[in-house]
Amino acid sequence: MESKKHLQVSALENGTVIDHIPQGVVQKVLKILGLEDCTEPIYLGANLESKKMGRKGIIKVANRYFANEEINKIALIAPTATIIEIRNYEIIKKQKVSIPDEIVNILKCPNPKCITNYEKVATHFYVIEKEDIKLRCHYCEKIIKKDNLIYL
Repeated sequence: MESKKHLQVSALENGTVIDHIPQGVVQKVLKILGLEDCTEPIYLGANLESKKMGRKGIIKVANRYFANEEINKIALIAPTATIIEIRNYEIIKKQKVSIPDEIVNILKCPNPKCITNYEKVATHFYVIEKEDIKLRCHYCEKIIKKDNLIYL
């Protein structure tokens, strides 16, 4: 019997691959990156077999590269993700996402009395727990958990 190996998602000439997305959060990653309105080709894979993770998701976005702020958003929702930049079908850069110590102007504070909700002040959170994601607002000290994150 002949063993056949093939790509489950086609190769990119130029763009970014977000690999090793935990099962069940591919759609959330699309949403927080605002890719629903992207005019470039996007290839999605969900519930794919993975030796490391059991099941995983993958997103390939043609002709698009992500800024550090966007990579920080990915890290909050998919901390196991790997970002791979492709140019001319070659891997130029490959990095695992990491949750930064501070999150600035990415999330909304859920406390309605927080100054960030009624003044033009950038939100600022300190990461107090990276494993289960727990953040503290710089201004009102409200603690928020991963399930309660509201992206700007």
